[in-house]
Amino acid sequence: MSPFDKLRVNGKPGYQTSPLILSLSKDEQRYFQLNKNISYKEINDDVIDAMTRTGPLYYVVLAIVTILTLLLFFLPWIYQIKVGQGVTGLNNPSYWGVYLVNFVFWVGVAHAGTLISAMLYITRTQWRRSVHRSAETMTFFALIIAVSFIMVHMGRVWNFYWVLPYPNQRTIWTNFISPLMFDVFAIGTYFLSSLIFLYFGLIPDIAAIRHRSAGWRRRLYVMLSLGWRGTDREWYIRDKAYMLFSVLIMPLVVSVHSIVSWDFALGIVPGLHKTVFAPYFVTGALYSGFAGVVLLISILRRVQQSSAKYITERHYDRIGITLLALSLLWSYLTILEIVMGLTSHSSFELEHLRYKLLNPGFAGLTALMIFSNTILPLSLSIRKVRVSITCQFIISIFILTGMWLERFLIFGTSLPRKFLPYAWHDYHPGWVEIAITAGSFFLFILMFMIFMKIFPVISITEVKEEWTDS
Repeated sequence: MSPFDKLRVNGKPGYQTSPLILSLSKDEQRYFQLNKNISYKEINDDVIDAMTRTGPLYYVVLAIVTILTLLLFFLPWIYQIKVGQGVTGLNNPSYWGVYLVNFVFWVGVAHAGTLISAMLYITRTQWRRSVHRSAETMTFFALIIAVSFIMVHMGRVWNFYWVLPYPNQRTIWTNFISPLMFDVFAIGTYFLSSLIFLYFGLIPDIAAIRHRSAGWRRRLYVMLSLGWRGTDREWYIRDKAYMLFSVLIMPLVVSVHSIVSWDFALGIVPGLHKTVFAPYFVTGALYSGFAGVVLLISILRRVQQSSAKYITERHYDRIGITLLALSLLWSYLTILEIVMGLTSHSSFELEHLRYKLLNPGFAGLTALMIFSNTILPLSLSIRKVRVSITCQFIISIFILTGMWLERFLIFGTSLPRKFLPYAWHDYHPGWVEIAITAGSFFLFILMFMIFMKIFPVISITEVKEEWTDS
C-alpha cells in the first residue's frame, strides 16, 4: 500500500486532516499538495478532450511528419528494392551495416516500456501511473520499426517467408539452433506479450470513454472494451492477469536483448566475440529506453497542456535517478569491454581496438559516445538538473545519440577489420541508409501521434487511484 492509499479513511479521501501526510517525503508532500484538488470529472475531461479536441497545429504537424516519413523512409526503401542493395554502403566483408544497427537500437528502445510497466507495477511504485502508458506505447511501436528493419536489410523483402519455420520449395528445414531463429521466437513472444499487456491496461479506460463518444469511435470502443462494466470480479480478474503478465514479461526484458547480443557474440569476428555482450546490450537497451520515455512525456506535456498536471517534476526526478544509475553501469561495462580486448592477447582484437579508438574516422564518434553516455549524464546527480524538463530533454537526446553510436561503432568497426588484411574494406553508409534511418524516427512519431488521438496516453483509471477529490 502506497502512502497515498493510506490517506484514505473508509474509502474516502483523508487528505486534509490525516496526520499520515507527515510520513511522506518532502517531494511526495509537494506532489500531493499540488494535485490534491483534482477530481474524477477533471481527469476524465482532460484525457478525453486531449483525444477529441484537435486544433489546426496538430494537423499541420501530422502532415509534415507524414510527408517526411514518405520521403525519408518509404520512397528510399522502394528505390532500394527497385535498384538493389548496391545503393547502400554494404560491401565484402561489411555485410552488416546501419540497418542492423537500427534493428538493435529500436529493440533496445522498446525495453524500457515493459520495464516501467511490469517491474514498477510489481513493486507498486507510485510514480509509474502517469507515464506507463506512454512507455508501453513506445514499446509497441519501437518493436514494429525494429522488425521493419529486418525487412529493409533483406533486400528482396518478398522472400521473407523463407525464414519462417516450415519446409518450403527449397527443401531446407529451418535451423532452430541458429541465433537468427532465437530472434524470431524471442522478439515474436516479446511483441505479442507487450501488445496484450498494453491492451489489458487499456480496457478499463476504453470502457470509461465509450459513453462519451459517438460514431466510429463509439463502435470501436464498444468492441474493444469487451463489455467491461467495472464490477469487483472484473477488476479482480484483470489485476490478476496484469500481475501474471508483469511477472512473465520481466524475464523477457533480459532474455530478448541478450539473444540479440548473441547473434553477434556467438561468432568469432574480432570485436563481436565478447562474453560481456549480454549484460552490455541489456543495460544499453534500458538506458536508451528510459531516455526515449523522457522524450515522449516531454513532447506529450508540450502538445497536451493538461498532461502537465499528471506528469510532473516528481516523475522527471525519479527517471533522472534511474538514468544516472544506468549511465554508471553502462560506463563500467564499456570499460570492461575495452579491458577484455586489451587483455585478450589476440592480435586481431588489438587491431580492432586500434581501428575503433584511434582511427580518425571513428575516434571522434567514440569521444561523442563517451560524452553523451558517461560525462553529460553525471549532471543528473544534481536535483535541479533532474527536475528541469528542458535539461532532461536535452540530455535524453544526447543519450539516444550516444547509444545509437555505440551500436554503430560495434558493427561498423568489427566486420571491416576481420582476420586477413587483404580483405579489409571500410564501411560508410550510403544516402539511402541515412535517409531510411532518419525516416524511422519520423515513422515512430507518426504512429504515436495517431495513437494519442484514438486511445488515452495517460491512464484514466490508474491516475484516479492517485488523485481524487470526490
